[in-house]
Amino acid sequence: QVQLVESGGGLVQSGGSLRLSCADSRRTFSTMGWFRQAPGKEREFVAAMGWSGGNTLYTDSVKGRFTISRDNVKNTVYLQMNSLKREDTAVYYCAARLGSVVNISAEYNYWGQGTQVTVSS
Repeated sequence: QVQLVESGGGLVQSGGSLRLSCADSRRTFSTMGWFRQAPGKEREFVAAMGWSGGNTLYTDSVKGRFTISRDNVKNTVYLQMNSLKREDTAVYYCAARLGSVVNISAEYNYWGQGTQVTVSS
Protein backbone atom coordinates (compact mmCIF):
# COMPACT_ATOMS: atom_id res chain seq x y z
CA GLN A 1 0.00 0.00 0.00
CA VAL A 2 1.30 3.41 -0.98
CA GLN A 3 1.62 5.87 1.84
CA LEU A 4 3.02 9.31 1.16
CA VAL A 5 3.96 11.08 4.37
CA GLU A 6 4.51 14.82 4.34
CA SER A 7 6.30 17.00 6.86
CA GLY A 8 7.68 20.50 7.19
CA GLY A 9 4.62 22.70 7.14
CA GLY A 10 4.02 25.44 9.67
CA LEU A 11 3.63 29.13 10.32
CA VAL A 12 6.14 31.56 8.83
CA GLN A 13 6.31 35.29 8.30
CA SER A 14 6.09 36.82 4.87
CA GLY A 15 9.48 36.65 3.20
CA GLY A 16 10.49 33.59 5.17
CA SER A 17 11.27 30.04 4.08
CA LEU A 18 10.03 26.52 4.69
CA ARG A 19 11.02 23.14 3.33
CA LEU A 20 8.44 20.45 2.81
CA SER A 21 9.32 16.78 2.58
CA CYS A 22 7.36 13.80 1.33
CA ALA A 23 8.44 10.19 1.47
CA ASP A 24 7.25 6.68 0.79
CA SER A 25 9.92 4.29 1.87
CA ARG A 26 8.44 1.33 0.02
CA ARG A 27 8.46 2.34 -3.60
CA THR A 28 9.77 4.79 -6.16
CA PHE A 29 7.64 6.83 -8.52
CA SER A 30 8.46 8.21 -11.93
CA THR A 31 7.02 11.60 -11.05
CA MET A 32 6.58 13.24 -7.67
CA GLY A 33 5.10 16.63 -7.13
CA TRP A 34 3.26 19.12 -5.01
CA PHE A 35 -0.18 20.66 -5.17
CA ARG A 36 -1.85 23.13 -2.83
CA GLN A 37 -5.34 24.14 -1.88
CA ALA A 38 -6.25 27.40 -0.23
CA PRO A 39 -9.58 27.85 1.60
CA GLY A 40 -12.43 28.22 -0.85
CA LYS A 41 -10.23 27.54 -3.86
CA GLU A 42 -9.55 24.65 -6.19
CA ARG A 43 -6.51 22.47 -5.69
CA GLU A 44 -3.72 23.83 -7.87
CA PHE A 45 -0.46 22.48 -9.19
CA VAL A 46 2.74 23.81 -7.66
CA ALA A 47 5.69 21.79 -8.94
CA ALA A 48 6.71 18.32 -10.12
CA MET A 49 9.88 16.47 -10.98
CA GLY A 50 10.68 13.35 -12.96
CA TRP A 51 12.88 10.47 -11.92
CA SER A 52 16.17 11.83 -13.20
CA GLY A 53 15.54 15.33 -11.93
CA GLY A 54 16.11 16.73 -15.39
CA ASN A 55 12.43 17.29 -16.08
CA THR A 56 10.79 19.75 -13.72
CA LEU A 57 7.67 21.84 -13.97
CA TYR A 58 6.55 24.81 -11.90
CA THR A 59 3.47 26.94 -11.84
CA ASP A 60 4.29 30.52 -12.80
CA SER A 61 3.50 32.02 -9.41
CA VAL A 62 6.28 30.09 -7.65
CA LYS A 63 9.02 30.22 -10.28
CA GLY A 64 12.19 31.68 -8.84
CA ARG A 65 10.97 31.20 -5.26
CA PHE A 66 10.27 27.48 -4.90
CA THR A 67 12.60 24.61 -5.77
CA ILE A 68 11.60 20.99 -6.05
CA SER A 69 14.16 18.24 -5.58
CA ARG A 70 14.18 14.54 -4.87
CA ASP A 71 16.34 11.85 -3.33
CA ASN A 72 15.60 8.60 -5.11
CA VAL A 73 17.52 6.53 -2.59
CA LYS A 74 15.18 7.73 0.13
CA ASN A 75 12.13 7.93 -2.18
CA THR A 76 11.69 11.48 -0.95
CA VAL A 77 10.68 14.68 -2.67
CA TYR A 78 11.32 18.12 -1.23
CA LEU A 79 9.87 21.54 -1.84
CA GLN A 80 12.09 24.42 -0.75
CA MET A 81 9.93 27.50 -0.46
CA ASN A 82 11.66 30.88 -0.21
CA SER A 83 10.34 34.45 -0.23
CA LEU A 84 6.98 33.18 0.96
CA LYS A 85 3.95 35.39 0.44
CA ARG A 86 0.58 35.44 2.15
CA GLU A 87 -0.99 34.05 -1.01
CA ASP A 88 1.13 30.92 -0.58
CA THR A 89 -0.98 30.02 2.44
CA ALA A 90 -2.62 26.66 1.75
CA VAL A 91 -2.65 22.99 2.52
CA TYR A 92 0.17 21.46 0.50
CA TYR A 93 -0.24 17.95 -0.85
CA CYS A 94 2.41 15.59 -2.07
CA ALA A 95 1.44 13.55 -5.10
CA ALA A 96 3.00 10.79 -7.16
CA ARG A 97 2.41 8.97 -10.40
CA LEU A 98 4.11 6.33 -12.51
CA GLY A 99 4.03 8.36 -15.72
CA SER A 100 5.70 11.49 -17.00
CA VAL A 101 5.65 14.94 -15.43
CA VAL A 102 2.27 16.64 -15.76
CA ASN A 103 0.47 19.43 -13.92
CA ILE A 104 -3.00 17.87 -13.82
CA SER A 105 -4.11 16.60 -10.43
CA ALA A 106 -6.39 13.93 -11.90
CA GLU A 107 -3.31 12.29 -13.46
CA TYR A 108 -1.74 11.61 -10.07
CA ASN A 109 -2.65 8.31 -8.48
CA TYR A 110 -1.20 8.71 -5.02
CA TRP A 111 -1.61 11.49 -2.50
CA GLY A 112 -0.38 12.48 0.92
CA GLN A 113 -2.61 13.70 3.70
CA GLY A 114 -1.56 17.33 3.33
CA THR A 115 0.43 19.74 5.46
CA GLN A 116 -0.63 23.26 6.36
CA VAL A 117 1.53 26.21 5.37
CA THR A 118 0.50 29.56 6.79
CA VAL A 119 2.28 32.77 5.84
CA SER A 120 1.59 35.76 8.05
CA SER A 121 2.19 39.40 7.22
